[in-house]
Amino acid sequence: MRMLFLVCAAFMAVNPSFGNQDPEAQVGTIDDVVVVVNDDVITRNELDERVKSVISQLKKQGTPLPEMSVLRKQILERMITDMLQAQYAKETGVRVDDTQLDLAMTSIAHQNNFATLADFLDKLKSQGVDVKKFREEIRSEMVAKKLRDREVESKLAISEKEVDNYLANKSKMGLENEEYHLAHILVVVPEQASAEKIQAARERAEHALSQLASGADFAQVAAGTSDANDALKGGDLGWRPADRIPPMFMNALKGLKPGENTGILRSPSGFHILKLVDKRNGSAAVVITQTHARHILIKTSEITTSAEAKKRLLAIKQRIDAGADFAEEARRHSEDGSAAEGGDLDWLSPGQTVSEFEDEMNKLKVGEMGIVETQFGWHLIQVLARRNTDVSDQQKRQQARMAIASFKSEELYQDWLRQLRDRAFIEYHLDDDQK
Repeated sequence: MRMLFLVCAAFMAVNPSFGNQDPEAQVGTIDDVVVVVNDDVITRNELDERVKSVISQLKKQGTPLPEMSVLRKQILERMITDMLQAQYAKETGVRVDDTQLDLAMTSIAHQNNFATLADFLDKLKSQGVDVKKFREEIRSEMVAKKLRDREVESKLAISEKEVDNYLANKSKMGLENEEYHLAHILVVVPEQASAEKIQAARERAEHALSQLASGADFAQVAAGTSDANDALKGGDLGWRPADRIPPMFMNALKGLKPGENTGILRSPSGFHILKLVDKRNGSAAVVITQTHARHILIKTSEITTSAEAKKRLLAIKQRIDAGADFAEEARRHSEDGSAAEGGDLDWLSPGQTVSEFEDEMNKLKVGEMGIVETQFGWHLIQVLARRNTDVSDQQKRQQARMAIASFKSEELYQDWLRQLRDRAFIEYHLDDDQK
């Protein structure tokens, strides 16, 4: 997670159910409702608060502000999407408990160079940040990530044939080491959209392209037009290797100079406009240090607290220190899928495990054991061996797999969001001058 959390716009909080309010409270609330989303509502005050926060964010980024009516509409649509995901997560039992949240918060603190979570929270308070609200924003983001992992990432299937074709196309196009800094505008086309809706979406994209042709700032147009999650960051996608850019987009980018943008590109998810911010040659390392490790995991849950899980794991470690077989203890007690293999994780490359696990593993010498807590629970890790490995071919195939997954994932995610919205009851209560 990034330093962006220190300055990010506030996520909306899930509102109390409309029907749970008393009659007198409802009278005041009815006047303030701007959108009904299934059984929840978004109020005018919530929209105003989010608009102020986003404006502050855009100013800090140096992004010119779109027209206020356009910006309010963009923000409201994002709030509706956030609320639909929060509702679905609640209905399907996706949640993040306080233990998982505290681990994520601690990780954010460390990434922002704070020794402790308490120091980080003190800094937020000194900046006028509502810490309780900030925690819930992080929880909401983690829930959304869990949802995406379950509804999208877990359903990705990439064949070896796809990898072969991808690498062949990459070689043919001469894109071995090129990296691109991109920004984009996405106008989503609803699933099974009518010809009228498709035309309306195209007209929005054409209007955005016309603004760019007239000299408008790309980030400003993205903030006011794009349906993508990064719209309020000016559509900035950051640096991406060529092999993580869909071929149809790559073909359009090849003739551009930094600062130029493409025309309108059509994909299954909608209409796109890409800007080439910059381009550079990258060099992928081919020799890496791999670690052969095994572990025993005791998961934390509502039933098993972090303290209880740690106590159980320390008891297992004590038995191993006294001569018990690690693999046998793993088969008996580990709550990870590797238990049947005696906890053996085989050879691990950098980035293959969560950061807390990898950091602890890297501290250990061959033969040593250590314990660490991650979002999954408490781990007892033992390093069995290390090696420096030339992984040119494996790395190329893994990078290809990641690249294919990246654009497949985004398409699937947009499809899922469209389906979520299509199933929802959404009713606007806006004045004509606010629509």
